[in-house]
Amino acid sequence: MKISDFLQVKSIAADLKGSTKEEVIEELVGLLVTAGSIEKKHKSKVVEVLLAREALGSTAIGQGIAIPHGKCDSVSKLTGALGVSKKGIDFDSLDGEPAYIFFLLVAPIDSAGPHLKALARISRFLKDKYIRENLKSLKDEKAIWKLVSQEDGRSA
Repeated sequence: MKISDFLQVKSIAADLKGSTKEEVIEELVGLLVTAGSIEKKHKSKVVEVLLAREALGSTAIGQGIAIPHGKCDSVSKLTGALGVSKKGIDFDSLDGEPAYIFFLLVAPIDSAGPHLKALARISRFLKDKYIRENLKSLKDEKAIWKLVSQEDGRSA
């Protein structure tokens, strides 16, 4: 599975404005609406599903990374958004550090296989320190997309 299978350039933000967990999730879901991955009328439902998942346990996995994810009947296929916060957000991370890189994933209710494959792919992608540092330093969405595309090409 490639990241480009579920991420579009329109669902990337190089400089997230949100300063709380809720604001960041809302901003990332907003990118999915802008990209046409979810309908505007479903935005609040998707945000609700993601926040309910966060309430079970933080999706911030340490090393400045958070992967908020959930399953929702408002999406017909696996879709994702990628955002970078320049200032870092307290996301209740396992290591107590702020999160800078946010990879949000929303899957249809019945898609356990693709959902898990995508989470594994994102984890492998973000495990690379070079990629994490690069993502944090890139200035615009096209540069982030280029990095993702190059990495997709390597792991294909």
